[in-house]
Formats: sequence, C-alpha cells, structure tokens
Amino acid sequence: MNAQEQHTVKEEPEILASIACNLDADILSAAFPLLEEGRVEAIEWSFDTLYWTAQVPYWFTEMLLAYSQQKRLIGHGVYFSLLSGKWTKEQQHWLEQLKQLSSQYSFDHITEHFGFFTGQNFHSGAPLHVPYTSTTLRIGQDRLSRIYDACECPVGLENLAFSYALDEVKQHGEFLEKLVEPVNGFLILDLHNLYCQLHNFSISYDGLIALYPLHRVREIHISGGSWEESALVPAKKIRRDTHDGAVPEEVFQLLELTLPKCPNLKYVVLEQLGSGLKNESSRARFRQDFMKMEALVQKSRGSLHRQGENQFLPLQSLQPGSVIEDDLLHGQQLQLSHILETASSYEEACNLLRSSSLAESVWKVEKWEPHMLETAMSIAQKWKRQG
Repeated sequence: MNAQEQHTVKEEPEILASIACNLDADILSAAFPLLEEGRVEAIEWSFDTLYWTAQVPYWFTEMLLAYSQQKRLIGHGVYFSLLSGKWTKEQQHWLEQLKQLSSQYSFDHITEHFGFFTGQNFHSGAPLHVPYTSTTLRIGQDRLSRIYDACECPVGLENLAFSYALDEVKQHGEFLEKLVEPVNGFLILDLHNLYCQLHNFSISYDGLIALYPLHRVREIHISGGSWEESALVPAKKIRRDTHDGAVPEEVFQLLELTLPKCPNLKYVVLEQLGSGLKNESSRARFRQDFMKMEALVQKSRGSLHRQGENQFLPLQSLQPGSVIEDDLLHGQQLQLSHILETASSYEEACNLLRSSSLAESVWKVEKWEPHMLETAMSIAQKWKRQG
C-alpha cells in the first residue's frame, strides 16, 4: 500500500481526529501504528521547526504531501513571536520560508501562538503574555495580515496557557477575537492551556468558556503537562503546559464538554513532545490517548449545529503596509525578559520590576500574582538554559 492509498478516506468527516506530527523519532515511533492503520485523519506540522534543517528525509516529505493533497495538512508556527514590539530579520525570514512552503504544500490553515518570546535569541526564549492595549492589538493584527499574505489560507491563533493575573485570564478570549477579526481568522482552543488557567486561577469552566468566541474555534488541542511546586505558596501547585505527559482525565472531560459548543470546529489535535515518548509504555499511552480522543470526536459528529460554515478567509482584500513597531513596548519586553531570565529570587525580580519602565504602566506588574511571577521566572530561565 503506498502513502496515497494508505491515507485515503472515503467520506469527509466534519471533524478530523488529528495528531501533531513532526520530524522527531519518538513522536513518529509512537504515531506509526496509528498512521499505518489509517486512523490519523489529519496532521498538524510545526513547519518552522524545520526552517534550519539541512535536508528533510524523502519519506517525511511524502507523508506530508499525502495529507496535503487531501487538504488535511495544517501548519502550526512556534517561533514567529507575533507580539514582539520590534520587527526582526528573523520574522521576515520566517515569512519568506512560509511563502515557499505554501507553494510546496496545500495547507488547510496556518496558526501561531499568542504572545512574545523572551530573550534576544530567536530560538531560546519563552512565550509570554503581553498587555491588552491598542498598541499590541495593532501589532498583532499587522503580523497576522503578513502571515496571511505569505500563506494565502485561513490564519489562526492559539490561546495562551500562562497569565500573570485573573483579569488577564478573563480578557484573553475577547482580545484574541479582536486580533483575528481583520483577517476573519479563527482560534485554536487549547484545552490543556485552558486547564492550566482553570487550576492556576481557581476559575470555573463555565465562567471561563463563556468568555471565548467559540464560533471562531476551528481547531482544538489536547495535551498533557506537569505540576510545579511553588516556594512562595507551598500549598499551591502550578499547572504547566510542558506537553511532556499523557493527557489528564480532566482534559478529556473538557473536550467532551467543549466539542458541542464549537459550531465551526474542523480539527481536534493530540499533541505531545518527543521528550515524553522515550519508552514503549509512554508511546502506548499516547496511542490510547489518541483512541480516546478519536472516540469522543466520532461521538460528536453529526451533533454540531453548523450555521453557514465560516471559511475563515478575509472578507476584503488585505495589503500589508509599513511594518508597525513600538519602541516603548520593545524596550519593556527586553527589560522583562532580562529580569525573568536573570533574577536569582522572587524578591529580586520584584525589586527590578519596581525600578523598571514596567512599573505603574499598562503591564500592571503591581497586580501580578506572586506564584505566577515565580512561574514566569522558572519558564524563562529554563528556556534560556535549553537555548
């Protein structure tokens, strides 16, 4: 059976059970039995992780092309840093590479992460929150229009797992909708990211999900993560979106609750990093998670109340003009990155923030939850070490 025959599906389901599948030996070893059985209905590929790969194996390209030809290949960006205050040569290169890839593959859509990367090294920063202001809104809308200009297919954003304060959590869905509106874009609703917010800020699912524009959800992610102890609040465990564990039962419960609420849903994607798939037991658990997700997807088919399906393409012609930048935002992002990456303690980080330009500003650092600032330092310093 060749690759094209292997992935042929007789009838187009309205929701596709999918996996995040990259050029990683552990991910591919875990997913291979599912691919071989033809169960993986679509693939999400983090295309920019290969921008600097000298040569992509022929068989991997063939697999991508097989899904691409059926319009079942979706691209997920990691490194664009959508909300950085300054435009960089790396961002320009990213777009040029996306344009080239979009001529090779037929992506059904392209997505990126919300936020900006700490650090000046393009590949060694941590994705973090920005304040919800007219400045960050204009920058984000400008960058999304450039992504659409490069790929000429639907463009979307993923909700962020990390926030500093409850007010940010509550405003996130509305701000995401404003960001994607000019390109008539969509959202990836990452349910593990949502799970992090629910736990870390003790908010109810019903209360939080009502704040998201669910009519714009075209894709759902499920994944696992990890727990981190808080030195500041010993009784508090922080949920982290590390993608290195199996999917918790609570996230499957969120999936079952959320599926009927998203009338334009097309993809449900299982994600896990190869670092969490190093042995056969973890790989078997990955396949079990997929089959559990697949069963929930199949159960939900036919039950969505679609009201004139949104194609998520711009409703008017988009012509990106001059790049929008903001020197103040860029400077504050550099300061914050430096503080998070270098502070030796929570107390030192607080002192540095109080004496920085972020104090008494739209960042509202005075209202940041101590355990979340502590977590941001942990994230930033871990990414810097890995970089």
